[in-house]
Amino acid sequence: MKIISLLFFAAALSLRAEQSVEQWGVFEVALNGPTNGNPFTDVQFSARFYQGTNSVEAGGFYDGNGIYRVRFMPQRQGAWHYLTESTRPELNGEAGDLTVTRPAPDNHGPVEVTNTYHFAYADGTPYEELGTTSYNWIDQTAAMQEQTLHSLETGPFNKLRMCVFPNDWKTNGVVLYPYESTGPSNWDYARFNPQFFQHLERRILDLQKIGVQADVIFFNPYGHIGFERMHADKDDLYARYLVARLAAYRNVWWSLANEWDLMKKKKESDFVRLGEIVSTNDPYHHLLSIHNSEKIFNNSLPWITHASIQNGSAVESPVSAELYRDVYRKPVVYDEVKYEGNFSKRWGQLTGQELVDRFWNGTVAGTYVGHGETFSNYTNVWTDGGGVLHGQSPARLAFLKKVLDDAPPEGIEPIDKWQNPEYGGQPGKYYLVYLGKQTMRSWPFLLPKASFGNGPAPANGMKFTAEILDTWNMTVTPVRGVFTLQRKSDYFFADKDGRAIRLPHRPYMAIRIKRVQE
Repeated sequence: MKIISLLFFAAALSLRAEQSVEQWGVFEVALNGPTNGNPFTDVQFSARFYQGTNSVEAGGFYDGNGIYRVRFMPQRQGAWHYLTESTRPELNGEAGDLTVTRPAPDNHGPVEVTNTYHFAYADGTPYEELGTTSYNWIDQTAAMQEQTLHSLETGPFNKLRMCVFPNDWKTNGVVLYPYESTGPSNWDYARFNPQFFQHLERRILDLQKIGVQADVIFFNPYGHIGFERMHADKDDLYARYLVARLAAYRNVWWSLANEWDLMKKKKESDFVRLGEIVSTNDPYHHLLSIHNSEKIFNNSLPWITHASIQNGSAVESPVSAELYRDVYRKPVVYDEVKYEGNFSKRWGQLTGQELVDRFWNGTVAGTYVGHGETFSNYTNVWTDGGGVLHGQSPARLAFLKKVLDDAPPEGIEPIDKWQNPEYGGQPGKYYLVYLGKQTMRSWPFLLPKASFGNGPAPANGMKFTAEILDTWNMTVTPVRGVFTLQRKSDYFFADKDGRAIRLPHRPYMAIRIKRVQE
C-alpha cells in the first residue's frame, strides 16, 4: 500500500493523495513496510526526485507502526518525478509524479550565504540574522512551549538555537525521549522513538509558521542521560536519521554541537566525521556550523558554512569583532556573547545595556550577534527552556532589527576597520557610526576616505542626510539639512562649512547616514 502526503510550510498536514506542493514546501512519500527485526538499521530506503537533468537523492527513514517515509523539498517549479529505492522489495521501485507550484507569499525558501559574509533567502530576499537561544524549550510543558512560541512571534528574533537531546532525566516537563528505553540507564541507541521526533518536527514547523529559523543542535555536553557518550557508530546512525527527517524543512540550520570541546568522550576528528556525514546526506546543504566553549573549531573546513562563535570579549569593540571575518572569509555569528541576567556565573550577568552594546559592535563590524537571557528570580529561564522574556534587551534589539531591515540588502560591511572601526555600512552609499560608550556632545561629519577607494576624490559634491539613533531609548532624530562632501585631508571628506552634529551627551548613540540620490 502506498500513501502520499504533503507537508506545507505552516504545519504537518494529514496524509492525502494530492500530487502537488509549493516550491520549498515538503513533499512526502510514505509506504508500508516491514516491522520485524530492527527497521531503523535493517532497512535502507531512499528516493530519487528528478526533473530533466536535475536530480535530488533523499534518504528515507522509519517512522514507526510499519511506515517508512522519504521527504523532498523542491527547489524548482514544474513537473517532477520520483522513484524509490530500498533493500526490501515492498519499498523498492515505487514511482510517481508531482507538480511544484509557486511558493506562498511568505515562503522565501531556505536561508543561504550571500556576499561572502551575509545571509539571504533562496529567492534573494535579505535575511538579517538576529538570533536567540532556548536550548530545551521543546522539553517543557505544553503550556510553556506555547508561551515560548508567543514570545518569539511578538519579539524581534528570527532564529532560535535549540537542542535535540534533553539535558536531564524527567525534568522540566520532559515526557518524550529520542530512544527506546526501560529506564534512565537502559537506552537502546539503535532504536529511535518516532514520537519524540514527530514532536520535534511539529515544533520546527511551528517556528516556520512565525518566521523563525530553527538552529538545530545535534549534541550537547550537559545531560546526565548518556546521549552525549554514545559510540561513533550510534552517533553516525543518529546524524543520518535526523538529517533524513528534517532536511526537507526550509527553516532548518544545523549545529553539530553546543560547546563541542566540553564533550570529553569525543575528539575533534569525531566532529569532522559527523560534519561530513551531515553535509553529504543533506541534499539541500542547509547552513551548517559548530559552536565552541574555549577551543574554536576549524571553521575553514569546506562543509562549514558560517562560524558560530562563543566569545563575549570579541564584541566589546568593533575592531575585535571583525577579526574572525578575516580568518574564515565566511559569515560570523557570535551565537553566545554571555547573557543578560542575574546569575552568579560570569556568563549570565550582563546588563541589558552591555548586551545591546555588543550587538551594535558586532553589527558595524559586519557580523551577527546572538541573544540569551538568564534571570534566576522568575519561574522560567529563557535560555534553558523558553517561556517569557524578562530582560531589557529584546525591545532594544527590535529597534536594531528595524535599522537592519532598512539597511542596504547587501549587508553591513566594516568601512575602515583599523582607523575607524566604529563605521559600518556600504561605502559611498550608507553608513552606521556606532559611538558605543562614548558620551559626546557633538560629532564632526566625517566619512573615511578609505570608503571611497584609492583613486581620485569621487566623493566631492556627494550629498548625505543624517539621523541620530539612540540605541537604548529607541529614538530616531533627523538632523536638519543636507551634508555636501568636500575634500578635507588625506583621510576624510567633510561638509565644507565644518558643521558638526549635536549629540545628547549620552552613551549608546549611533548616527545613520544615507546618500541623497540626485
